Amino acid sequence: MKKKFTGLEKKWILYDVGNSAFTLLASTVIPIYFNYIAGSNGINETDAVAFWGYAASFVTLIVAILGPILGTFADYNGWKRPMFFGAAIIGVLGCAALSVPMQWTLFLALYVIVKIAYSTSLVFYDSMLTDITDKSRMDNVSSNGYAWGYIGSCIPFIISIVLINFTSLPTSVSMPVAFSLNAVWWLGMTIPIFKSYRQIHYVERRPHAVREGFKRLFSVFRPDGTAKKGRLLFLIAFFLYIDGVYTIIDMATTFGAALGFETEQLLLALLLTQIIAFPSAILFGFLSPKVSNDKLIIVCICAYTAVAIFAIQMSEVWEFWLLAVCVGLFQGGIQALSRSYFAKIIPLEKSGEYFGIMDIFGKGAAFFGTMLVSIVTQATDSVNMGVIPIACLFAAGLVVFIFASRTIKKEQKLMLTETTLPAAEE
Repeated sequence: MKKKFTGLEKKWILYDVGNSAFTLLASTVIPIYFNYIAGSNGINETDAVAFWGYAASFVTLIVAILGPILGTFADYNGWKRPMFFGAAIIGVLGCAALSVPMQWTLFLALYVIVKIAYSTSLVFYDSMLTDITDKSRMDNVSSNGYAWGYIGSCIPFIISIVLINFTSLPTSVSMPVAFSLNAVWWLGMTIPIFKSYRQIHYVERRPHAVREGFKRLFSVFRPDGTAKKGRLLFLIAFFLYIDGVYTIIDMATTFGAALGFETEQLLLALLLTQIIAFPSAILFGFLSPKVSNDKLIIVCICAYTAVAIFAIQMSEVWEFWLLAVCVGLFQGGIQALSRSYFAKIIPLEKSGEYFGIMDIFGKGAAFFGTMLVSIVTQATDSVNMGVIPIACLFAAGLVVFIFASRTIKKEQKLMLTETTLPAAEE
């Protein structure tokens, strides 16, 4: 019989509910508001898509640099909790500050700061998974984090939609109110895990902790037997397929707006994605003990490849709705299972370090995805053509992940054999 979630697991899941509100805001309302501000300053739709893509690429590049460095330091005893809270608070305050009227360039710059803080907080948050539960429960806890994040984030999102589309408030008022509301929601869901979390797995601090942290980081992939080939292959595969996932999340509404879809249709379609993602993510968590999560990840990658291919020819509103449904079915699964899969194959005491490195291959990879979309969109003057390289990345990620999965299984089998050999000899 499956055990109920512990209090600490519930509080960890609750932060997903809080930060997912900003995720949804950043993929829907914020780019629409940016288009509104940019359009008011004479920026055409194609250039607005490109500028938004460049900003997203810059964010992921910076996080790719900061993530592993800060994650390595967070592994020191007592460091992870304050570093997590600091990043979350910067994100919350920045989200609230977006409500202040400003020029489109300043707005974009502030958004970059907020997104960097938000992404950095997730490096610490993801690495907490090894402290708040055990390996047998990781898939289910991780999946429920995403699931409740999807459905919980709908509450401030629906209120925001009502303010924006069903009141007489002008856009210059309703959008900023929505930003403030989501900031308060994010803060409220952050406090419980901050108060209760305690670091169980850690690296002891030594003199010159910063210098030692950099040494640890640079030694991760040295061929000394601790850097497993399977881990590296998984990270390369993750780099490829999650690139497409994050690019779709970052640019979905901008893409739809450039095709001429109405704002209300875009927001409601993406709300549908969140609602569908809730039971879907829970289902993937339920299936993980029965079907190995590497097989489930393969199913998700194949589905996303089909979604990207379909988006190349998309021109009708009903097609965007269909796309939203398909993304909802697999988005939670591919993110949650990738997180728990990685948590199982890394040293527990170095979770911050390794999840920081994962961020290079993950959110850092989105630098290339959003950049490719921006370059191809401007070069062809077609947002549809910008999706082609994303479909190719999914296909390549599928191939590499299959090799990674096989390699990891061989390594685990070898480790098990080496562990039992001494006992057998005695």
